[in-house]
Amino acid sequence: MSIETHDTVFIGKKPLMAYVTSALIQLANVPSVNIKARGLSIGRAVDVAQIIARKTENAGYTIGEIKIDSELLESQDGRSRNVSTIEIEIKRSTN
Repeated sequence: MSIETHDTVFIGKKPLMAYVTSALIQLANVPSVNIKARGLSIGRAVDVAQIIARKTENAGYTIGEIKIDSELLESQDGRSRNVSTIEIEIKRSTN
């Protein structure tokens, strides 16, 4: 039984290249990294994944599994609401 290690980069409000750099540093040590975001940060997560896949295709990084979902969160006024989430796997190609 083999267990793959997945590190995670959570997308927030930092500059885009900060997340790209963080993911590339982790990819140097592990076979795959998950990029996670929710709400308005989903677009930024997609941008990070695309930059890594397109700019480093010579290094052999590709986009793997993509999961979309929603979470039930409680807002500050006490009401529950759904927030969309995305998880994008970036992995080394097995060529």
